[in-house]
Amino acid sequence: MDTEQICAGRTVIVTGAGRGIGRAHALAFAAAGASVVVNDLGSALDGAATGETPAEQVVAEIVALGGSAVANGDDIADWDGARRLVRQAVDAFGGLDVLVNNAGFVRDRMLVNLGEDEWDAVIRVHLKGHFVTMRHAIEYWRGEAKAGRPVDGRIINTSSGAGLQGSVGQGNYGAAKAGIAGLTLTAAAEFARYGVTVNAIAPAARTRMTEGVFAETMAKPDDGFDAMAPENVSPLVVWLGSPQSAGVTGRMFEVEGGKVALAEGWRHGVAVDRGARWAPEELGPVVAGLIAKAMLPEAVYGA
Repeated sequence: MDTEQICAGRTVIVTGAGRGIGRAHALAFAAAGASVVVNDLGSALDGAATGETPAEQVVAEIVALGGSAVANGDDIADWDGARRLVRQAVDAFGGLDVLVNNAGFVRDRMLVNLGEDEWDAVIRVHLKGHFVTMRHAIEYWRGEAKAGRPVDGRIINTSSGAGLQGSVGQGNYGAAKAGIAGLTLTAAAEFARYGVTVNAIAPAARTRMTEGVFAETMAKPDDGFDAMAPENVSPLVVWLGSPQSAGVTGRMFEVEGGKVALAEGWRHGVAVDRGARWAPEELGPVVAGLIAKAMLPEAVYGA
């Protein structure tokens, strides 16, 4: 592995790393010198069990290239499973430096047809799955900090344009990804005292989850640069996991092909304050004036 070793000596957990973007992250971190815990359940696109072992296959790839990795098959949205995942990193490689939350699946349906089980399953794997792994990782890092040992921790979460702008037919997925954006901001504020940064990405790439949504725009090119290759997302994630990113936290990055953008979320906008309570009938022209002065919202995907 001849990539610059910007993560040499670091231990990294990547969830959902058996395929797609997660696999690309695991390979890129290994190429950058990190030891990697490759987590994957081997589930189908909708989260159903398949009996496959993609995590072991990625570990074999990393080892064959001269890297260091171990496989993990725990459910990252299970409290004890996430605890075991963090403990495996510490036991196998002597510590934990980076957590990349990537695992997830989709059960797309229009809201009018969306079932309770389809809502719960997607919210669980994405939003709870991010929280539970972060919870056990920060418990480890807090313990290290309290023991007087230096901590240079990184968390990189995975949101989506579906969470930032909305996506027709993906109400459950979009809500989970929007929740991850908010969770990232809170964690960044709370974890800074322990020497841990928290950022998120909203990637666009060719994966099992996106091929049905963006099929027309995600075809592989006949030649030249493949803008939709999952490997295009990983360089930013590796950099965010490195010591070089120490001053960056609480940020949301959009990354696609060769483009990296810093997304700006909800902010305090134009306001009118009369210093007293409004009557309902007075608010029509007030709201119209605010909308006239405000930026137009981003378009919802698929609208």
